[in-house]
Amino acid sequence: MANPVSQTHQLAKQIGDKLKQHHLLLATAESCTGGQLAQTITSIPGTSAWFERGFITYSNLSKQQMLGVNETLLNQYGPVSEETAIAMATGALNNSAAQISISITGIAGPNGGTEKNPVGTLWTAWVGKDFNKTLCQHHSGDRLIIRYNAVEFALQTLLNLLNENYF
Repeated sequence: MANPVSQTHQLAKQIGDKLKQHHLLLATAESCTGGQLAQTITSIPGTSAWFERGFITYSNLSKQQMLGVNETLLNQYGPVSEETAIAMATGALNNSAAQISISITGIAGPNGGTEKNPVGTLWTAWVGKDFNKTLCQHHSGDRLIIRYNAVEFALQTLLNLLNENYF
């Protein structure tokens, strides 16, 4: 069986090749993954040619201060929502030189889940100048597995979008 960490690094490398080919920069905005997405990306040599920056916005206040996520939006929809994921990704674009951004927000557990958003609920957004996509995923497992799955899903979906010329 292949090493899952190697698989995510391979995804990041393929994304980097595509972004360099099209002269695009990527930014990330993370909540529940706590920088794991940016860490996976920056483990690839030469990342500075295509990765602009990463925001770790674990608290609602950091989402507001660093990304410009509206407090009213957070209060109305909550930090684990499609609306917040889009606002985070849009904020990453607005506060960077990147043309593409990914955001991840969710509940990695083991606590914090609700009936509406149980542990393992993850919202991911991919945003570009004229494009945005959001998807909600529900993962099971412990905190480590949920966070790993969130990163892998975000990278795999970005690679698919790049291969389909959405950006």
